[in-house]
Amino acid sequence: MTPQSEDFSAWYNELVVQAQLVDRGPVRGTMVIRPYGYRIWELLQADLDRRIKDSGHDNACFPMFIPESYLKREAEHVEGFSPELAVVTIAGGKELEEPLVVRPTSETVIGEYMAKWIDSHRDLPLLLNQWANVVRWEMRPRLFLRTTEFLWQEGHTAHLDEDDAMRETMWALDAYAQVARELAAIPVVAGEKTPGERFAGAVRTFTVEGMMRDGRALQSGTSHYLGTNFAKAFEIQYQDEDGKLQLAHTTSWGMSTRMIGGVIMTHGDDKGLVLPPRLAPYQVVIVPIGRKEQGEQAAAEARKLSAAIKAMGIRVHVDDNRPQLSPGFKFNEWEMRGVPVRIELGKRDIENGVATLARRLPTVEGQGKEQIPLEKVPELLPGILADFQSFLLARAEAFRDEHTAAVDTWEAFTGQVATGWADVFHCGRPECEDEIKADTAATPRVIPADAPEETGECVKCGRPSAYGKRVIFGRAY
Repeated sequence: MTPQSEDFSAWYNELVVQAQLVDRGPVRGTMVIRPYGYRIWELLQADLDRRIKDSGHDNACFPMFIPESYLKREAEHVEGFSPELAVVTIAGGKELEEPLVVRPTSETVIGEYMAKWIDSHRDLPLLLNQWANVVRWEMRPRLFLRTTEFLWQEGHTAHLDEDDAMRETMWALDAYAQVARELAAIPVVAGEKTPGERFAGAVRTFTVEGMMRDGRALQSGTSHYLGTNFAKAFEIQYQDEDGKLQLAHTTSWGMSTRMIGGVIMTHGDDKGLVLPPRLAPYQVVIVPIGRKEQGEQAAAEARKLSAAIKAMGIRVHVDDNRPQLSPGFKFNEWEMRGVPVRIELGKRDIENGVATLARRLPTVEGQGKEQIPLEKVPELLPGILADFQSFLLARAEAFRDEHTAAVDTWEAFTGQVATGWADVFHCGRPECEDEIKADTAATPRVIPADAPEETGECVKCGRPSAYGKRVIFGRAY
């Protein structure tokens, strides 16, 4: 593969295909997620779905075809999405009376049904989520990161008032931050978007941003407080305790398959993928070594070991069905595909009652391969995998911190955003953001929730800062 230092983009494009995560679809901008890549999504999905259900939300499924008139009812929303819409005008051989939009997001269609289902304050909060595919016509598609069609979940909720809706908005943001850190080992920064970066139709937009190994930012999940904008457009109202009609306050929030791209670019290296154990399709791969009778003996011992490892709740695979491939080829392949732990098992290992264990990355300098007593392997692996998960998070956090700096001059800013993130004072004006983007390709990524309160002069225009804290700018995917 092309080295990261030579061309990070080429490295990524080659790796996602070679690691058998994804293939290009038949229509420009679409993708076929292969089983290995889809398993990563399933593991992420299962954890996030559990969190969603545990917090009282119910899954539903809404149509992917949305009447064009629905989108036009919230002017800012349709204006924001117009360039990305795929529109159906002919169906069943006939021209449709009203064009249908292929779902880019579901605020409008779900708003229509919220209005039907909500009558009283007793019907609130209404907490819905759906797992779905959406379509946004991308001019510059990139596998997992920006594709015409992608998978995601989208939460949509309705509440009595702003306070309750904001609690929901921040719950979703926190859930995304936890999933990113605990599963993907991505040390995201959580906070609010500037007005110029808000979701179309939202009152406030919040985000979790991760730093990739080329210093760019990846928006990894967003949560939006929509106020009463969609409630007004779709008449989502309820009768309060005094019998008066009130507009509901709504939210929406989503995380998509771009998180897989985030995992690849946060942890991968020139050898290939590096997968956090909690998202690895195979946490352990056993490679039997030997030919003919010796190979059969090693394979039998490997299957026995695999059963003991599986009983510990570990996802394990025995690579014993490809005799035409050398052990060295298999070692390199599983390293490229990011398996956290590889176990090599040959005749000499079995005779000595040991297994040779290799981590995808040493968690301790000089660790390399090590031999472990065979009977100890199953009980030691949970700790080894947990240590590796923690190591990846700490390594990514250290990389992020090394490539983030507070700067106060334009010269320092332009140098900093060339390789990482700049923490700066910002006036908050969209036109100033446009000038910064035109000059450096950097955009405001997040106003960190945990940043200390301080004020200063905008790094670009010199006007007073708008947010009482610094804003992170960076180039982004």
